[in-house]
Amino acid sequence: MPLIALTGGIASGKSTIAGRLAAHGAVVVDADAIVREVQQPGSAVVSAIAAEFGPQMLLPDGSLDRAGLGRLVFGGADSDPDARARLNAIVHPAVRELSTRRFEEAFGVDPAAVVVYDVPLLVEARVDDPWDLIVVAHAPEQVRLQRLISERGLGEDEARGRIAAQVPDEDRLAVADVVIDTAGRLEETHEQVDALWRRLTTPDVGGAT
Repeated sequence: MPLIALTGGIASGKSTIAGRLAAHGAVVVDADAIVREVQQPGSAVVSAIAAEFGPQMLLPDGSLDRAGLGRLVFGGADSDPDARARLNAIVHPAVRELSTRRFEEAFGVDPAAVVVYDVPLLVEARVDDPWDLIVVAHAPEQVRLQRLISERGLGEDEARGRIAAQVPDEDRLAVADVVIDTAGRLEETHEQVDALWRRLTTPDVGGAT
């Protein structure tokens, strides 16, 4: 029952890797989806965010103003240098609780499942959890910058701010058991993921313990 942490910087190709693993049969738990779930209108997390950062963080329907919160956390004229830590202190415990429940549910259905936690902030928040394997999606910063601009429509300053808001590549690579280079062709990324899947599912070869 291997539990795999999959991480990488923004625009590193992590979702491509997760999708390929899911196609092979892995159960993928998406940290971003978990965050959205704990931030549903009326949730304790949203109420705590409004109490911490002000009612202007809520839209008229009670949902979170993600764009406004993003500007506050990731940079801009009204950014708060301490906002990210304050936000994480609210969100991370709820995400940890719900994601752990998702892992348990997956293994309850199939004790032999390969469960992959797709988690951008592994190094920042959960690197010491008992993962069987840590997989890092990696592409040079300039490649990721161009992806953010050309594929996600961000301006260069915003794209650089998003990258700078995360830990340096060196910190992620330092905790990696497996590094998947996503800077090349899609087929090359898939080949590396396929090799990882064989490692995970071949007796006495995988990284699971």
